[in-house]
Amino acid sequence: MSDEQSEKTPGLSPDEQQEVSHNQPPRAAVLHEIIRLQGDQELERTLAALWWSALAAGLTMGLSLMAMGLFYARLPEGESIQVIASLGYSAGFLGVILARQQLFTENTLTAVLPVMTTPTLGNLGRLLRLWGIVLLGNLSGTLLVAWVMLELPIFDSKTDIAFLEIGRKVMENDLSQMFAKGIVSGWMIATMVWMIPSMEQAKIWIIVLITYLMALGDFTHIVVGSLEVSYLVWAGEQSWSAFWLDFALPTLAGNIIGGSFIFALISHAQVRSDSGKPPSRLFDDTRARHD
Repeated sequence: MSDEQSEKTPGLSPDEQQEVSHNQPPRAAVLHEIIRLQGDQELERTLAALWWSALAAGLTMGLSLMAMGLFYARLPEGESIQVIASLGYSAGFLGVILARQQLFTENTLTAVLPVMTTPTLGNLGRLLRLWGIVLLGNLSGTLLVAWVMLELPIFDSKTDIAFLEIGRKVMENDLSQMFAKGIVSGWMIATMVWMIPSMEQAKIWIIVLITYLMALGDFTHIVVGSLEVSYLVWAGEQSWSAFWLDFALPTLAGNIIGGSFIFALISHAQVRSDSGKPPSRLFDDTRARHD
């Protein structure tokens, strides 16, 4: 009897042994291949499909500012108000991810893995094309929805003040804080994207947990933050130069570094260092076993 057989729990039927095999969590290489395939599909999408999906995501992100503002306006003042109101931050992410809309910070991992796997100029060009159109679509959506929330008679004055306070809090960060907090935010979103394929049935809870912690820690995010800060610009409290130079550029750089150059690079290096099968072969074997 081999050592492997002697270590197994005795008395298991073949069906039970197969069930044990099926319930093993996927290896990192399998998750890598799942996300790489998703990223490759995103890189192949047309400009029109990317644009409209990204624009829709920017509009949907309005739910985050809306929910937080409504919480702040209706909760009693106190130290615990942010603990509760931060739950509202998750609303936009839930809408965007569950609706499978294009969010820029998701693509700092998803669309990067195909480039790291096959680092060619063609793949780099496809990545920059996707990043450019998705970022433009996201920001166009957030700037539009911020203007609508300010100019149309939708919310009461107390909620409008809460929206302004949320934006002011973001702009209290200096350039180094915008950048450093952006790195953490980009890393957290990449972590969320990596976790979801292995726990698809718990997707909603993963999204809520990660984004709630982002809000609680006041970490900067290029898409949600552009909504919060552009609300201040439309209200006349900030200039567009402050929006781009003090908020957008350092936050964007931080998000890209946290999602691509830290999480994606380390995750890719982990898989490349694995002495087992290539990611694609592992994915095929796992899919066949579950089928």
